[in-house]
Amino acid sequence: MSSVTATSSSAARRRAALSDPGYQAFVILRTGFTVAPILFGLDKFANLLVDWPTYLAPWIDDIVPGSAQTAMYAVGVIEIVAGIAVALAPRFGGWLVAGWLAGIIVNLLTVPGYYDIALRDFGLLLGAVALARLAQKYHAERA
Repeated sequence: MSSVTATSSSAARRRAALSDPGYQAFVILRTGFTVAPILFGLDKFANLLVDWPTYLAPWIDDIVPGSAQTAMYAVGVIEIVAGIAVALAPRFGGWLVAGWLAGIIVNLLTVPGYYDIALRDFGLLLGAVALARLAQKYHAERA
């Protein structure tokens, strides 16, 4: 097969994939779950969006060493790593983000006044699970 034919068939497969609504959803979720954790993780060091330590449940603050802000630095690193994992390996990264969100939900459910944010994060958790499942499908199709 000539390189022109290989390139043409590769371009046709790419166009077909991009017209598939499931693949479009996968790309949207992968992009969102790459960018958002990285940005929120970076903000844990700056507190520009919100005062992040106020979201840490007192019982967690009592068991982690250092201050709540120090805990947020660790959270920020984990979130950045999770975003990079989604970018590089969404089949694994989607589950990592879902697990991380489950932990955040448990934390928020133990802080009065943050139940609405816990519910929002449950929706994000479902999106992360959907990403992981779509990544499995599209990884298998490429193999």
